Amino acid sequence: MLDQLWSSLDAHYSEMVEIRRFLHMHPELSFQEVNTASYIENYYKKLGIPVRSNVGGNGVVATIKGDLPGPTVALRADFDALPIQDEKDVDYKSTVPGVMHACGHDGHTATLLVLAMVLHNNRHLINGKIILIHQHAEEYAPGGALSMIEDGCLEDVDVIFGTHLWATEPVGKIQYRVGPIMAAADRFEITVHGKGGHGAQPHKTKDAILIGSQIVTSLQQIVSRKIDPTHSAVVTVGSFVAENAFNIIANSAKLIGTARSFEEEVRKQLEQEIEQVVKGTCLMNGAAYDYLYYRGYPAVVNHQAETEFLKNIAEKVPGVYEVEESPLQMGGEDFAYYLQHVKGTFFFTGAMPAKKEAAYPHHHPKFDIDEKALLIAAKTLCKAAIQYQLDSVSDQPISI
Repeated sequence: MLDQLWSSLDAHYSEMVEIRRFLHMHPELSFQEVNTASYIENYYKKLGIPVRSNVGGNGVVATIKGDLPGPTVALRADFDALPIQDEKDVDYKSTVPGVMHACGHDGHTATLLVLAMVLHNNRHLINGKIILIHQHAEEYAPGGALSMIEDGCLEDVDVIFGTHLWATEPVGKIQYRVGPIMAAADRFEITVHGKGGHGAQPHKTKDAILIGSQIVTSLQQIVSRKIDPTHSAVVTVGSFVAENAFNIIANSAKLIGTARSFEEEVRKQLEQEIEQVVKGTCLMNGAAYDYLYYRGYPAVVNHQAETEFLKNIAEKVPGVYEVEESPLQMGGEDFAYYLQHVKGTFFFTGAMPAKKEAAYPHHHPKFDIDEKALLIAAKTLCKAAIQYQLDSVSDQPISI
C-alpha cells in the first residue's frame, strides 16, 4: 500500500518544489496571509477536496474521508513568513521587500498540499479521515493555532502529527523526543525612568542607560544562580533603546527580551526573578520602572506513545538514514496548543542544504533548505497517518 503512495509522491515531487518556490517568492507576514490562504483553498477546491477557509482567522482546513472506517488523523503545516529581507542569490528569491520565508513554512505547506492530493487520489486505502490543518501566524504570538482550535479544527481528531523542516540537520535525519521538545517562549518589556540631563553634569542625573546596563548584566545571573541547574532556561535581552544626542544623559531606557523554559514552575520563577532584578536595581539608583511580562506559547510536550510510534515508523521511510532523539530546543512553537487538546507528536525533518556555503540557520536573511527534505517529510507524515489508522482498526499492529 505505502509503496503505491510513495511512488505517487515521487511522481509529484517537482510539483512540491514548484509550490514551495512560488510561496517563497510571495511571502506574507503573520496575520496578513490573505493571498497564501486563498492559494491553499483554491488548490483543494480544484481537487474536489472539502475545504473550510477563514478558520480562526486566515487558517484553512481540508478533510479527506477514506472509504474505510477508522480514526481521524490531523496533519498540520504553517504558512506565514517573517519580516526579513531575503539576501539569497536564487531565482526563487522573495519578491516582497523586507519579507521572506526564513523558517521553512513554505516547504511545510508544499509538503502537505501534495501529500493531500496523493491521499485524496488513494482514499480507497484510507481507514478513517485525515484532516489537513494549514495554520496561519505561527511566527507571532498569540499565533494562529489557538484561534483555529477554538474554531473547531480539532473536532473529532484522535491524533495529530506535525513536522518542522530543520535546516541545521542533514537531509535524511529525523529527530524526535518524548516529552518537552521546544520551550515556552515569553516576552518581557522593561522601561527605566531615570532623570536626564547634560552629559557634562552626571551628578545631577539618574542615568537610565547606566541603570539599564546594570539590569542587563544582573539578568544573566538568574539562570546561573537562581534556576535549578537540572532545568533549562534562557533570559535574553534583544533590544536596548535609549536614543539621545551624544552629550545627553538618557531620561529613560527601554529593554525588550525573551524568557524560555520548559517547566511551568520555572516559567513562573523567571517572571518573578526578572522583576526582582529590575526592582532592586532601580531602587538602588533611585529610579522608577515599568515591567510587563507577556506569556507566549507554552512548551511543546510530545505524548509518549505517539512519539515512540513516530520513531518506529520513521525508521522505515525511504530516504531516512538516521532517526535520533532530538536535543531540547529553546525555540518556541504554537503546535504546543494542539498537543494540549489531543495526543500526538511534533518532530524535525533534516533539511540542511548540501552546499556548506548555502547552510544558514533559521531566521537568517540567507536561509534556505534542501528541497529533497520535502519528499522525506511528506513520506514520513504519510506513513504516520496511514499506519496509525491501520493499527487502530486492527487487533495487532500491521507493518506496511
